[in-house]
This record gives sequence, structure tokens and C-alpha cells, in this order.
Amino acid sequence: MKEGNITQNDFVIVKAKEDGVNVIGLTRGEDTRFHHSEKLDKGEVLFVQFTEHTSAIKIRGNALMYTPYGQVESGKE
Repeated sequence: MKEGNITQNDFVIVKAKEDGVNVIGLTRGEDTRFHHSEKLDKGEVLFVQFTEHTSAIKIRGNALMYTPYGQVESGKE
């Protein structure tokens, strides 16, 4: 299913590797703003989806992200 240029199937799975991982959704439009945030504890998993309102997702903390394009790890190296 598509709405404009947004594919409703574009998603990311976030798995926290530590307590306190922040997942923040950012809006589309002229002004990019925070519109939603979640805090995950170690082992918790969150499925996030890009929508007509969400243009970016910011991850703060040590986590694994699984995307249709592969796996990414955030946090200190």
C-alpha cells in the first residue's frame, strides 16, 4: 500500500541492548519536530514505521536496528 511517496511497509525493528534506549519520531514538513518518543529497557523490542507524519527516527543509546536494508547497531564503539 502506498500513500504518495510513502510506502506503508517501510519499518524498522529496534531492540534495546541496554536500559534507557530512546526512540524518537520526527515529523515531515517545513519544520522538523519531535512528535513521539519511547524509552526501551534491555531486551525490549519496538516496531516503528515511517508514515505520512514520520520522516525520520532517531535512536539514542545502545540498540540493534533491523531494516529491510540490513542490520545496524547504535551506541558507543
